[in-house]
Amino acid sequence: MARPPRHAVGAAQRPRSSARLVALLCLVVALAGCTVGPSERPPVAVRGENVPAAPGQPTPTAEPVLPEPEPQRATIPFFECTEDTLVTLVEPVPADRQLQVDCGDLTVPADPDQPSRGAVTLGVIRVGEAGAPADRPPLLVLGDSTREPSTRHAAILAGQVDPALLQHYTLVGIDRRGAGEDILHCAPDDARAALVDADAGATGEADLALLLERARAVVQECNLTLDGGLGSYRTAASAADVELLRAALGVERLSAVGVGDGAAALAMWARSAPRSVGRLVLDGPPHPTQDEPDLTDTRAAAAEAALGAFGVACSARPDCPLGPDPRATVASLLAQLERRPLVTTDGSRLTAGATVTALLSGLGEPRRWPALAAALAAANAGDPVPMLTILAPLTGPRGLFDGMLATSCNDTQRRLAPGEIAEVAQRWTGAYPTFGATLALRLLACAPWPTGREARLTGQAEAAPPILVIGTAADPRGALDGSRRTADSLATARFISWQGAGTGAYPRTSCISGVVDAMLLDGVMPDSGTLCPP
Repeated sequence: MARPPRHAVGAAQRPRSSARLVALLCLVVALAGCTVGPSERPPVAVRGENVPAAPGQPTPTAEPVLPEPEPQRATIPFFECTEDTLVTLVEPVPADRQLQVDCGDLTVPADPDQPSRGAVTLGVIRVGEAGAPADRPPLLVLGDSTREPSTRHAAILAGQVDPALLQHYTLVGIDRRGAGEDILHCAPDDARAALVDADAGATGEADLALLLERARAVVQECNLTLDGGLGSYRTAASAADVELLRAALGVERLSAVGVGDGAAALAMWARSAPRSVGRLVLDGPPHPTQDEPDLTDTRAAAAEAALGAFGVACSARPDCPLGPDPRATVASLLAQLERRPLVTTDGSRLTAGATVTALLSGLGEPRRWPALAAALAAANAGDPVPMLTILAPLTGPRGLFDGMLATSCNDTQRRLAPGEIAEVAQRWTGAYPTFGATLALRLLACAPWPTGREARLTGQAEAAPPILVIGTAADPRGALDGSRRTADSLATARFISWQGAGTGAYPRTSCISGVVDAMLLDGVMPDSGTLCPP
């Protein structure tokens, strides 16, 4: 596709919205070294006009040239599926864009490490401007395993990004293993329910032994269903899928945005195939080497921080249905549900464990916080249906829970014995009162699981172009420090952070959007350490 010529940092002129002009001004200030407070603090991207340049700063050195996005020459047989896809979205597509959606699939080895095990089919989607050239450069979107399938995530993102991005890229989503076309739904219903509904206070020897038996039933049934292929549902396998997708899209270098463990998969891909990397954004990747129970420990702390942000956001509204202290209301509700779950007329039960599961999912998407607050308030008033509706995509028929569990267990090495989990639950109950005990019991779900294959850090992707890594202060899927450690482990990475909440910072805030769009569209990288306000 013909594109205007650019100099080293790609500063081609194009129409921009006023929001993007402000965001790019913020980025220029950050690149100039503007700081707030003592000099040891990181650069802060501020919003406003007529911001003076910091005096006495040296001229920035020449930036490495990011690869130009390449036209795609896809060999995947796509077919149009616009109406069928867009009708399923919770939020309608904004009026400022007309989208076209194409669907296809990609056949990949069932287990990249054991090609003899056969193949699986993963759903692939392309979302772009209606009438756009078919060879418009692809931008891969790879979501977190606890959220909607990546194909759906790409369609949602197309309705949220700056329209300028859609003028230069076609968003491409590929489903993670265990989701979408390759949905993993193998656990016995009663065993899955036992793991979800586990009583956070039941940590005695007999209670844990019974829960362990339920976990064994999940492993046994899923292993039979998958003919021993349980270990293929792991983040490292998704990294291998990305390289196969790049080849199928017909580009030498693939630009991509990954969220959560989708970002972890892209980081693994960058290490294994650094010369295949285009403009790469890793949004909220978890710690690259942490194992259990430390990994869940940091996630419990991050979830408590996200709950705090949720409470502040709700109580700032005059119509907050959770009252002046939302955290106390949630604590009271969980205590009530531990004593007596709510039961619907069809026999469905809302337990404390199920409510925590719904909370962990809902806190990752701030756009849905008002609906989450209303559902919690309804449960507090005795109506469990809204909370069960939030829970259904996770634990209902063809839900995400089995795939989430498989990925989580396969991505870790250490398995904890019931006695160790009881000690962890006691310790975390005090440190993380809302999520600690429940997340400790979830560790028992992996106890009978085959030991995950160790995913060693193979190099630092030294041959890759500059990589942008984003951390979020209150991401319920992982601590900000884990994202920072990912950046530290990649030779060319630049790390920025957002003082907000949710799983994935892009494009939730104009500051982060300005930085990411400047990279993807103009090839401009921020200073490492840039800080975006809430």
